Amino acid sequence: MSTLWQGLVQTIQLLLGGDPEVWDITLFSLRVSGLATGISLFIGLPLGTWLALGRFRGRSFLLSVVNTGMALPPVVVGLLVSMLLWRSGPLGDLRLIYTPSAIIIAQIVIAAPVVTGLTVAALQQLNPRLQTQLLGLGASRLQMIWALWREARLPLLAALMAGFGSVISEVGASMMVGGNIRYQTRVLTTAIVLETSKGEFTQAIALSAILLLLAFLVNLALTWIQQRGARR
Repeated sequence: MSTLWQGLVQTIQLLLGGDPEVWDITLFSLRVSGLATGISLFIGLPLGTWLALGRFRGRSFLLSVVNTGMALPPVVVGLLVSMLLWRSGPLGDLRLIYTPSAIIIAQIVIAAPVVTGLTVAALQQLNPRLQTQLLGLGASRLQMIWALWREARLPLLAALMAGFGSVISEVGASMMVGGNIRYQTRVLTTAIVLETSKGEFTQAIALSAILLLLAFLVNLALTWIQQRGARR
């Protein structure tokens, strides 16, 4: 308990004291995971909409692939992305391994299936007659899709929160493709692993508390938006 208490005290000291390295790691984690989540939403929202509304051969197979992707272990994603980005890999000439871009790519692979799968679930919960009614009222297909997104905005925001949560908390992929390089690719999760391996448990607890606080604040903002939309 004393170690836990010391870690919490150190958390306050790090935040109030403005430790430059801790703030750099925290802001870098937020920037990388936020960008990865945004790109995953850009990919997953239209893809999930297509899978939810479309009726075509192979749809069940694609849904199975997406559902499997939602459970992909981050360490497996890290290995696959590393193999692609190694100098001997097919994308080795891009020199992206051990860079922030590599972490973003890995996190997109993790978050995109989550956003896609939850988008499918959100849209499939709507009344199927709603599409017919919208089209019957003269709406174009794009207008119909926009109306469905608005109708399902609450679970779609939940999909966004789930996507962000899946990447801000992962460690395996970031460690493997980013290398945990100080001031370059170190995020909160990899910093926690490093401090734990060094036996600096107080520092590890402090960083863990900052990670939880960061995740809470982001999800608090998204939840506020979600519930505000629910009251309309």
